[in-house]
Amino acid sequence: MKRALLSVSDKVGIVDFAKELVELGYELLSTGGTKAALQEAGIPVTAVGDVTGFPEILEGRVKTLHPKIHGGLLSKHDDPAHLAQLEEHAIQPIQVVCVNLYPFQSTIQRPDVTPELAIENIDIGGPSMLRASAKNHQYVTVVTDPADYAVVLSELRADGQTKLTTRQRLAAKVFRHTAAYDAWIAAYLSDMAGDEFPESLTLTYEKKQDLRYGENPHQLAAFYQNKMGSVFSIAAATQLHGKELSYNNIQDANAAIQLVKEFEQPAAVAVKHMNPCGVGVGSTIAEAFQKAYEADETSIFGGIVALNREVDAATAKVLGGIFLEIIIAPSFSEQALAMLTAKKNIRLLTIPFEEGSQEAFNVVSIEGGLLVQSPDTASLAHANVEVVTDRAPSDEEWEALELGWNVVKHVKSNAIVVANSQMTLGVGAGQMNRVGAAKIALDQAGAQAKGSALASDAFFPMPDTVEAAAEAGITAIIQPGGSVKDQDSIDKANELGIAMVFTGIRHFKH
Repeated sequence: MKRALLSVSDKVGIVDFAKELVELGYELLSTGGTKAALQEAGIPVTAVGDVTGFPEILEGRVKTLHPKIHGGLLSKHDDPAHLAQLEEHAIQPIQVVCVNLYPFQSTIQRPDVTPELAIENIDIGGPSMLRASAKNHQYVTVVTDPADYAVVLSELRADGQTKLTTRQRLAAKVFRHTAAYDAWIAAYLSDMAGDEFPESLTLTYEKKQDLRYGENPHQLAAFYQNKMGSVFSIAAATQLHGKELSYNNIQDANAAIQLVKEFEQPAAVAVKHMNPCGVGVGSTIAEAFQKAYEADETSIFGGIVALNREVDAATAKVLGGIFLEIIIAPSFSEQALAMLTAKKNIRLLTIPFEEGSQEAFNVVSIEGGLLVQSPDTASLAHANVEVVTDRAPSDEEWEALELGWNVVKHVKSNAIVVANSQMTLGVGAGQMNRVGAAKIALDQAGAQAKGSALASDAFFPMPDTVEAAAEAGITAIIQPGGSVKDQDSIDKANELGIAMVFTGIRHFKH
């Protein structure tokens, strides 16, 4: 009689799977809760302890770690030497293994989790059986996902055994599964030990969806989610309406929510190609969006908009009159949803803003490696703000400086943002020199630059940016400082009557 070993934490479908294995002539071996579930369903099952001749010990920590189990899993079924050893030691081969692991991931997400509880949910016997069976997939069918029960049973019914290609696929899935499991344990214990940048880094993500293509149609792409990551994320967003997201949509949407979370007052952000093209704040979300729209009525076309308040009917009416790819908000009123879903292709997403952001390390792939860093969460509250000119900013200028500073850290470097206290007026992004970025931002702002503020993501290497700002009518500047020629810029600002503030914090964004 062929043998199948069943030991699962996730018992979805296991009873039906076991019934069919019995009908196909398999003897079932099992342990603990799985054995109890099968017995309760009236399915004949043999305890692993009856096979090993050894009881479960140490509160169930040791039950399947035994030669009579692992010999059955690792033996070559067509090797005379292996078969002779099996006979000598009264070991029977095991042809089917169905195992999934203690729920470590869900355990460490519990609010009442303790280190002791987490450690007790580190499975030892399960991964050992899975790895042994997957290694020996030439002879053993190993299943760890209930989604694979149907194909295994179908092939067993048709041919009496599964196809080698199926066993290979399932074996690869097992090793991915155990690798991810170990990665979660390693991350948890590393965090407990305070190892922020350990000597090796293993990351694990689960596929959320296949994408039609990447940045361009000739590039393949998929979207993976960190199941333990922040719920304040595009990966965890709920899509209420519209086509599925594209690779570029996801990138832009992520950029939009990273910026909008900078604001506590009602705020709206419009993004194109991962750079903000318009940011507005106001007493209502409708007013905030109107400001964001007026900031750049051209670039917002086909853009992504994120708002930090519920979209009401008044805001939806304005949003609906513009071609937008995505609108992201905490929620949509019934009226707003009815108005916006009349547009077939627009994507509407909600994110639980009330949960707040769970900061994680930024990971960027380069050819042959990864760059890992902590996120740039620095704000003016963290800065050593210093007024370095003779004139200090007025209250209104301070508001404009803060808005510009919140935005400029989300603009690709070299970055300059021109803003007043309510909205951005011009954005210069991704230029090879700082004065070039300033000229783009100032040209976009036009006459509105008069009396407004300018924010720079990094210091001025020379006073030419101050001169360009003054010529456009800028009255206040915020920048990190730190150049060997800082005094030249300070002197020029004093000469031109500009208030200038140093933050001591740089906001490069590559």
